[in-house]
Amino acid sequence: MARSGLPHGPLTASCLHLCVDMQRIFAEKTEWHTPWMERVLPVVTRLAEARPGQTLFTRFIPALRPDQAEGAWRRYYERWSSMTLEALAPGMVDLVAPLARLTPPAEVFDKGTYSAWQDGTLHSRLRARGIDTLVVSGAETDVCVLATVLGAVDLGYRVVIPTDAICSSSDRTHDALMTLYSERFGQQVETAKAEDILGVWR
Repeated sequence: MARSGLPHGPLTASCLHLCVDMQRIFAEKTEWHTPWMERVLPVVTRLAEARPGQTLFTRFIPALRPDQAEGAWRRYYERWSSMTLEALAPGMVDLVAPLARLTPPAEVFDKGTYSAWQDGTLHSRLRARGIDTLVVSGAETDVCVLATVLGAVDLGYRVVIPTDAICSSSDRTHDALMTLYSERFGQQVETAKAEDILGVWR
């Protein structure tokens, strides 16, 4: 299996594509614009189209306004007040169009924090489906993808990252995270190209 980049063997029906925050709020010209998203979107779309029934999209849902956020999140939204639900145009938290059309059968999970695991709901849903392996794609490598990957590792999931299907607005921290995954989490995080992943997903 070394050629495929998946040392722990092929992927099976217990695998889910967990696509993180591929939304208009990051794809379009907002203060949170992630320029790389346009580049990786075709790859993410190919992964989702190959297994729509085994794909779940997360969406990051900002606070309605700063005074409805708690703790450090209130300060965060005071800084990014233009990115609250009250200030954003309608529909900006929606998935980008090529992915939105895949729901259903793909599912959507909304979250208000970087991690998809915070309240335990997602973990319960996936365990009920018999999911034990996650292919994690999306945005951003060094924020919500990172939080979701580390949470998945803590929960015992096998984690596979398609290196050409994640993106960041920072080259430097994206590259640092790819090094971190391979050098510090090599036993728990596998990395490979999306086509190689699809080739061993049986």
